[in-house]
Amino acid sequence: MKTYNWGIIGCGSVTELKSGPAYQKTEGFSVTAVMRRNEEKGKDYAKRHHIPKFYTDADDLINDPEIDAVYIATPPDSHEYYALKVANTGKICCIEKPMAPSYKACVNICKAFQIKNSPLFVAYYRRSLPRFLQIKSWLEDEKIGKIKHISWHLSKPANEIDISKTYNWRTDANIALGGYFDDLASHGLDLFNYLLGDISQANGMAINQQGLYSAMDAVTANWLHKDTITGSGSWNFGTHKREDKVEIYGSHGKIVFSVFGEAPITMECNGTTKQLMIENPKNIQIYHVENIKKHLLNKSIHPSNGETAARTAWVMDQILH
Repeated sequence: MKTYNWGIIGCGSVTELKSGPAYQKTEGFSVTAVMRRNEEKGKDYAKRHHIPKFYTDADDLINDPEIDAVYIATPPDSHEYYALKVANTGKICCIEKPMAPSYKACVNICKAFQIKNSPLFVAYYRRSLPRFLQIKSWLEDEKIGKIKHISWHLSKPANEIDISKTYNWRTDANIALGGYFDDLASHGLDLFNYLLGDISQANGMAINQQGLYSAMDAVTANWLHKDTITGSGSWNFGTHKREDKVEIYGSHGKIVFSVFGEAPITMECNGTTKQLMIENPKNIQIYHVENIKKHLLNKSIHPSNGETAARTAWVMDQILH
């Protein structure tokens, strides 16, 4: 079996536990090089994770002849810039979510990889997690009847960085207009596309209630899935406590779960209640990465690619606009 040598652009917190080790643990994959502009931090990361090469220039990593595939794990405003460079080489690529700050940028990326006929994946890893595959199975088996509506509420208090007004790219409107909405809601909306079919219409309202940063901090939305399933959501990042609750209503019952928390999945149907606890893996992107390998070996189709991620970006654009 061929070994695919991966290079990682960006060595931030997401790569420490969630994703980086997943590439190292997947049979047939090897992390051969990493890139970080800060040489000292890049060297330290490579040493701690036993990675043989590190770069301070992304072009050097992208054009390294030993590198077969590139994982882009930088802030989203740079995703398009790096992705187009990777596409030009014809190499495999996986981009951290959100794919890009706008639907237009996502379309540009997809076209570049289509021209080269190169595989493109996006790290919406919830499409590969067992707990959400269980929910998808219940829905497909019509355990709660015909699906009518989905609702999601996500809220959390302002954190110390927010209150101190220390710079945070996640709340910089020039990088992420929706702030934490861009970073967090994209996970759920992408998952809903996967569970219920693509969202065909969406609209919303976004405001800045707290004045702690330039991005929006309160968003509400309504949407419609292609099979006439209605949806509604509210996201607020200045409340007194954290809440994360999704409810899918069917003609005979409902399913309740959390997008981010590891609370039990609950199914209520015909007067009975069933709870199921499915824990996430230590390296939460492991199933996502293993599915990349299966896709490259023509054993299955990966559930999260450029086109599906672009659709999520389109929904986000509709809500914020």
